[in-house]
Amino acid sequence: MRAAREHMAARIAEGREVSMITVGRKARDQLKRLHGERQVAFFEAGNVPSMERAREITDAVIERFEAGEIDVVTLFYNRFASVVSQIPTVKQLIPAQIAGGSGERAIDLAGAAYEYEPDEATILATLLPRNIATQILSAMMENQVGFFAAQMAAMDAATRNAGDMIAALTLIKNRTRQAQITKELIEIISGAEAL
Repeated sequence: MRAAREHMAARIAEGREVSMITVGRKARDQLKRLHGERQVAFFEAGNVPSMERAREITDAVIERFEAGEIDVVTLFYNRFASVVSQIPTVKQLIPAQIAGGSGERAIDLAGAAYEYEPDEATILATLLPRNIATQILSAMMENQVGFFAAQMAAMDAATRNAGDMIAALTLIKNRTRQAQITKELIEIISGAEAL
């Protein structure tokens, strides 16, 4: 959320128009405080990330892009690194940025010629929305894995703390019981000596 807020603040400071589509109640509620008027759509994340939900989000994004309402789409999510660490990740979906793409590399076709059916434009029109949906689904899954990891770590810590508390209370109970037994023995011995 911090990365999204900082990114939006930087774009607003540059004088750009910013709008957001949020996925999940936590994202909506946290961003609503500062940028509620900029929210154009909200999607419930659900318990299990699904391609159907990712397609719904993709359709909303592409519809706004094709209508000329947006020109850049940036995705914010937590990438799972380990049980105790998730990495805030920012990925630009539109226009697509290819990691490590420093220019085009010549491909040796060894004299082969390829023809595409259907034409390249039709293939791209089909594959690009699927690519965006796949990246959104991947981000949703990464967030879900991070949530489960944090939940597992919290439950493990709670179990350990409960075990430590049980051990400490058992020790106090045993000391109290031992003190009571010692006191009763002293009273019995004192009573026997008095007779």
